[in-house]
Amino acid sequence: MPSPASSAPEELIIGTYTERLPHVDGKAEGILSCRYEAGTIGPVRVLARTRNPSFLVVSPDGRRLYAVNETVEFEGQPGGGVTAFVRDTRSGDLSLLNTRPSGGVEPAHLELDPSGHFLLVANYRSGSVAVFGLEADGSIGPMTDHVQHEGSSVHPVRQSGPHAHSANLSPDGKFVLYADLGLDQILAYRLDPTKGMDTANPVINKVAPGSGPRHFAFGPKGKFAYVCNEIADTVTVFSYEPASGTLKELQTVSMVPKDYTGAKSAAEIFVHPNGKFLYASNRGHDSIVVFAIDGRKGTLTPVDWTPTQGKTPRNFAIDPTGGYLFAANQDAGGVVLFKIDKKTGKLTATGDKMNVPFPVCVVFR
Repeated sequence: MPSPASSAPEELIIGTYTERLPHVDGKAEGILSCRYEAGTIGPVRVLARTRNPSFLVVSPDGRRLYAVNETVEFEGQPGGGVTAFVRDTRSGDLSLLNTRPSGGVEPAHLELDPSGHFLLVANYRSGSVAVFGLEADGSIGPMTDHVQHEGSSVHPVRQSGPHAHSANLSPDGKFVLYADLGLDQILAYRLDPTKGMDTANPVINKVAPGSGPRHFAFGPKGKFAYVCNEIADTVTVFSYEPASGTLKELQTVSMVPKDYTGAKSAAEIFVHPNGKFLYASNRGHDSIVVFAIDGRKGTLTPVDWTPTQGKTPRNFAIDPTGGYLFAANQDAGGVVLFKIDKKTGKLTATGDKMNVPFPVCVVFR
């Protein structure tokens, strides 16, 4: 994908909350998009209307888009949904392909397997994970597997049961690692070419009790991995063993400054394309923290904290060239654009933003 500084404009796609959940009162219109070029953002338009499309994934060819429907009831049945769209080559709008129940309540994350034949879903509220086959036209086929996680951890409210929060592919495409906030575990399932994943005997990787692992990122060579822990508001650094899907903890660092005493809740995490920096978003502190990555050890050193100019930075995305960061402030402030200094990793606000209500997810096409 060309850089935003090039002559060819690119597209940012935004998932939103459209209706009320226990933790949000959404009023957005669905899946939105805008063009950006040379560090500036174009007008926002509606691509498709669907219920609470809080997390999105785009197919490698850019023609199909998949969304979770983060709900407690979907099409008259308890639980959430997953929806498939295809892009109109002329208008750029999204047309509905089909929907399926997600196999659990409040699905929060989804991913495509490397073959493009399966959709992997994490159902947060009910703590289950599901796999769906994809048809030749990109529509979502029947569920091929489903696993209900079991257990709890130490937080009496947040961890009284399982809460699968993200599905993350290993760099070699052999495993999917599910971060479960309620269990303080990252469960690695081996991918399977016939049904999506092998649900027997997952590798169970643990984090410190009360951490609440949420989202996950690999370093560019796959040697190191990072998870942001929502409850503790920390990042845990691991070495990764690709043959087994095993994680070995190397370091855990705070995501907020030492003198900060307010509310805190980790949300999103990404490694910069150059592999030198890691970024993570803090709700409560309402900031993006920048860490320098030790290339040999994989460990982190804090560099800077940048206010996101809004409230509750739920998600953010770094453009593929590493030049810009788009921060989605769920509760106020819309989507704000920052320029990345590739030498220091630090962020500078460009002055551009999109006044989008309840943005939850931003992805590139």
